[in-house]
Amino acid sequence: MEFVQDNTIQKIKLLFVLERLEIPLTENNIIDICTSSNNWFTYLDLKEAMYQLIEAGFIFETKLDNEEARYGITLDGRECLSHFHHRIPKDTRDKISAYAQENRLNLKRSQEYISEYSKNIDGSYTVTLKIKEPESSSSLLEIKVKTPTRASALDTAKKWTKKAPQIYESIYDALLEQ
Repeated sequence: MEFVQDNTIQKIKLLFVLERLEIPLTENNIIDICTSSNNWFTYLDLKEAMYQLIEAGFIFETKLDNEEARYGITLDGRECLSHFHHRIPKDTRDKISAYAQENRLNLKRSQEYISEYSKNIDGSYTVTLKIKEPESSSSLLEIKVKTPTRASALDTAKKWTKKAPQIYESIYDALLEQ
């Protein structure tokens, strides 16, 4: 990663990332994607670009109830990007596009299919499994499952991310069957 004095390219690159991923992301998601997973930014460059783009109205912030804020690209941000995306090196654009295509569904799932667990007084664990409505704080489905161990709670939470749509469909069909 090289030192960048003019952060215009960094800002355009961040807009490109948000535009390609197509879903509002938490700040932690953005930091992980852009610094840890891909090394497209340094942490400080990313934070500065993000702050400036929010101030300029090119990135929006949305917060629902008790959830972490999510950030996405605005229409003005998309228009700006359409004029300047060519300033991002083609190989970087290709890497960002490939990453977005490979990971978009998993990122969406991680924000819509939520699992949390907590230890009970008797040593067992309660796993709360939710399907959140996109762009909303309300849940389509919420299930609580009691498991005997932490390992089984973690396993249940992990399986939820992959199987939530099928489980929801089964419950929905069973309950609404005529």
